[in-house]
Amino acid sequence: MMNNAAVAIAQLRVRRGKVRVFDGVDLTIPRGQVTGLLGPSGCGKTTLMRSIVGVQRVESGDVTVLGEPGGSRQLRNRVAYGTQGAAVYGDLTVRQNLVYVAALLGAPRGDVERVIDEVGLRGQAGQLVESLSGGQSTRVSLAMALVGAPELIVLDEPTVGLDPVLRAELWTLFRGLADRGVTLIVSSHVMDEALRCDRLLLMRDGRIIADTTPASLLADTGAADPEAAFLTLIERDRAAEHITRRSRRGAREHGEEQGE
Repeated sequence: MMNNAAVAIAQLRVRRGKVRVFDGVDLTIPRGQVTGLLGPSGCGKTTLMRSIVGVQRVESGDVTVLGEPGGSRQLRNRVAYGTQGAAVYGDLTVRQNLVYVAALLGAPRGDVERVIDEVGLRGQAGQLVESLSGGQSTRVSLAMALVGAPELIVLDEPTVGLDPVLRAELWTLFRGLADRGVTLIVSSHVMDEALRCDRLLLMRDGRIIADTTPASLLADTGAADPEAAFLTLIERDRAAEHITRRSRRGAREHGEEQGE
């Protein structure tokens, strides 16, 4: 594992029901950067993130997070996970939600006021969460992930459904956290958010089809924007799959002929 790796995954295999989601995924995520996990819905982004934070049943393989086994007790205060949707209590105020999380984590009470300011909810701190807009509720969920100053923050599509202004504000916050040395893994199916990341993991059908940077993605594909670049990579991946299947079929047919 790289010495500066926040996450190192080797031969990860995950099955959900009868469906095999991953069949030997390998990847390394460096510390202190924003890593974008991008791909269409259903490609395995959420399962990968759940595997990293230790809430996904893993069939086999190794997941190491900040030098510890993924999901281990030692990581409780070092890793934060923001799930899809706002994971908050609607009948509590913004501040009460954060006080509750701070108590669970044993975080300083001052953290509550710090994260309220970081996510721009000072004016709504005393409101019930159920009275907030969808975008504000998302900010509360993000604030809960920031309590305790975690070293690794894993966010599952935190900007989905948000207006462009709020999305831009959140990405500014993400960049500020990374500049302070925090590692962020942010999933999205919005391709233009790729340009806001330091590096990219592009997924398709449970596989990492590119581990790159925004500049390299555009340069390697010759595309003008991330969406066009991703489509180019998908076509390349499909072509490679077709060649592989044809080669296997040819080898199998040849073997059958030899056995006659």
